[in-house]
Amino acid sequence: MMRQSQSGANKLHRPLRKVTLLVAALALTLVACSPVIDHRGYLPRGQDVQKLQVGMSKTEVEALLGSPSTTATVNTSGDSYYYVSSVVEQEPLFGAEVQDRQVIAVRFDIEDRVQNFAHYGLEDGRIVDFISRETPTEGREASLIREFFGNLGKFTPGAPGGGGGGGPGR
Repeated sequence: MMRQSQSGANKLHRPLRKVTLLVAALALTLVACSPVIDHRGYLPRGQDVQKLQVGMSKTEVEALLGSPSTTATVNTSGDSYYYVSSVVEQEPLFGAEVQDRQVIAVRFDIEDRVQNFAHYGLEDGRIVDFISRETPTEGREASLIREFFGNLGKFTPGAPGGGGGGGPGR
């Protein structure tokens, strides 16, 4: 008699185990599909940026704000420092999307003194994808098929240069 009650209890626990495993698998799937928020770059603290003044030397700026994320590539009238910070949301099926971007630009004059500085946000610029090395352009992209069949329907018989009658070689 004792054996039957234990086997009956095991039979009851089997569906419960399956449900538990199913719930655990569903929970792991949902966690894997949740977006990942990634903070990239460096943005100086607000109190440090407020201490920035026109006329400061480049070494004073570095001591106050730290090393810049990048510098200007062309130094025609003075150097520029850029402190860049981004918040990127990565979704497994949809890719990455920039949620926020902050840039502090510090421009120096020819004597390496702060000439001016500005704070820019995501709304101030346009995102350019540097990885694919393609810059978005306005207008339509001509495909090979459009090139082949682009003049289809534009032929007018009898028009000059249209190939219709009246031209040379007739």
